[in-house]
Amino acid sequence: MTQPTFIQVAVPSPLRQTFDYLAPPGCDVKQIKPGSRVQVPFGNRRMVGVIVGSSGTTDVPKDRIKPADKLLDELPLLDRDLVALYQWSADYYQYPLGQALQTSLPVQIRKGQPAAEHRPRMLRLTTAGKALEPAVLKRAPRQLQVMQLLRDRAPMTTAQLNAAFETPLSGCLKALAEKGFIEEFLADEEVPNVRESLYGEDAPLVLNKEQQFALAAVRKESGGFAAFLLEGITGSGKTEVYLQAIADSLESGKQVLVLVPEISLTPQTVRRFARRFNREIAVFHSALNDGERFNAWLRARNGKADIIIGTRSAIFTPLARPGLIIVDEEHDASYKQQDGFRYSGRDLAIYRARQLDIPVILGTATPSLESLHNALSGRYHYLQLTERAGNASHPDYRMLDLRGETITEGFAESLFSMMTSHLERGNQVLVFLNRRGFAPILLCRSCGWIATCERCDTSYTLHRLPHSLSCHHCESGRPVPAVCPECGGKELAAMGMGTEKTEQTLKDMYPHIPVYRIDRDSTRTRDGLQNVLDKVDSGAPCILVGTQMLSKGHHFPNVTLVAVLDADAGLFSADFRGQEHMGQLLTQVAGRAGRGDTGGEVVIQTYNSTHPTLQSLVNDGYGPFARKLLDERRLGNLPPFTYMAVIRAEASTRQVPELFLRDIRQAAGEPARGLSILGPMPASMEKRGGLFRMLMIVEAAKRSAVQHYLARAITRMENHPQGRKLRWSVDVDPLDFI
Repeated sequence: MTQPTFIQVAVPSPLRQTFDYLAPPGCDVKQIKPGSRVQVPFGNRRMVGVIVGSSGTTDVPKDRIKPADKLLDELPLLDRDLVALYQWSADYYQYPLGQALQTSLPVQIRKGQPAAEHRPRMLRLTTAGKALEPAVLKRAPRQLQVMQLLRDRAPMTTAQLNAAFETPLSGCLKALAEKGFIEEFLADEEVPNVRESLYGEDAPLVLNKEQQFALAAVRKESGGFAAFLLEGITGSGKTEVYLQAIADSLESGKQVLVLVPEISLTPQTVRRFARRFNREIAVFHSALNDGERFNAWLRARNGKADIIIGTRSAIFTPLARPGLIIVDEEHDASYKQQDGFRYSGRDLAIYRARQLDIPVILGTATPSLESLHNALSGRYHYLQLTERAGNASHPDYRMLDLRGETITEGFAESLFSMMTSHLERGNQVLVFLNRRGFAPILLCRSCGWIATCERCDTSYTLHRLPHSLSCHHCESGRPVPAVCPECGGKELAAMGMGTEKTEQTLKDMYPHIPVYRIDRDSTRTRDGLQNVLDKVDSGAPCILVGTQMLSKGHHFPNVTLVAVLDADAGLFSADFRGQEHMGQLLTQVAGRAGRGDTGGEVVIQTYNSTHPTLQSLVNDGYGPFARKLLDERRLGNLPPFTYMAVIRAEASTRQVPELFLRDIRQAAGEPARGLSILGPMPASMEKRGGLFRMLMIVEAAKRSAVQHYLARAITRMENHPQGRKLRWSVDVDPLDFI
């Protein structure tokens, strides 16, 4: 009699375990392999899970084990390495494996659909479009160019057209479709790779000595795992080092995975890579629709895509022939998922590169203290680019002490003079203020009332377009009152500056100069950011106003002045990472100045010009500044010299999460030697989204001590009688305590 085979299946359940099933009836045992999907009964539902193991024995009573319904994949959809990556990351970040898989797999895969590419939607000329005379579109040159390309070439996908013109064409294509000149249809077969006919390959640039040294170091270790920290000042040519390292990998028949921190960086990265390489590029980010993400995932898995570019979740992309991983702007907080499966894409990139025995490059001008510590201690190869590439020079820094200055709507009068000087010379100016909206506070001058979010411990932000009050934490909003709800007074005043108000101030001051605002509100549409960047790239004089979105790797060769309006905001943070983040942000935004042939200038407005943090950053640069912070972290026994986790609990009343965490702390027993527990304590924003939030901080000199304590605590939390009356979560290697 054949021994029954039991399979361990990860299903999307909040329970931190896999579930045992009998192999599907009639299924060949040899087909039962990790990485295959299987449909299983789960409670009173049918669910799609992933097989992570099989065995001839089980600890579950035989009468409780059900057979799986059916095997969905003849061959494993996820290879062993990818299954192992999911298992390790779920264990390390203390998250259910089934839900980790659910978080990052394409929707079609999660629903059990066949792993076959969808027939692509393509665009072609209609009969009217083929008969169109060019003169009809003489006032719409871009539409005419699209028509000519579709006439000269074969039908093309929207993505191919966007790539050909190196800009999103959604508005243009919509207009042509409405005029009846183009139409969409489902292709009968796979989309041909038309890159060869659309692109002339850009030649590699000549590397300077530092770039040559960095590339040679990567090439030397290309035969196996090696981690590199490539620290290059802004404008030093890190991307060119990436590109030439990628070329080596492609020539050897390997795939390359490139992680970028933000969706906004993905289009410009794709364009630059497409101009350099005549290769298939798969793109992953949250702005893709389900079909686009599914096809890109399959093309990476099948080896059809040579270069894979995406945000943090792309680290889970299957690779048929992996050769190199690159993490651009490795310091960026966007690589850390802040809810649900709270993994770090950067840290998993290191783990996956080691697992696949391939190199990984972490690039940035402002290394995280964790990566810098690993480089200084020899865990990573440390490569530095200290000079700007080409004819670009370092920008000059100037701190503008606001004490004694005449201030107009947040601007010192002398700053206006400097801006005027740069604009009159035909250059561009960037104004940085990390606060969106019109004003952070709406206040009654009569009684002191402040418009406050009822669901969060914070004030509403006043917005002008649309005219409303909005909470930037829970996204709730309300109309702007005509009178004070407390005293009935009519003297309601907008206090403080946001990017909307700054934009309006600059438009009033410079009526003949275009002013472009870049923040989350102004770039909500799919092509919003790219449309603004296209205007800036024209090189005409203009003023850019924006938040930290402006600091993330954008290349503005005609920006010669960067003005930081409120440098003091990050100086007095209660978070021990506050000064690190401030230093990174100021350095990155300052790096947008002087990237072309004309020298740049950075002006930092402050009331604290003698503050040692600002002095160190401006006078010594980010490198020495970061090393001082590392020394302070070492003395304070803080990360990266210790390891942390945060257990959070939240409920509609203050007492429930506090009592819950007290019970958990007591039930978990005395902490082991070298491990400390702090709390329960209120989160830095105690009330958010209508819930009261408490936390406990677990800290130890060894990762293993933190993990062992979390395992005990989670067991108690899962079985706690109050566990269903609140929400709780675990955050390993947290970035904040909000």
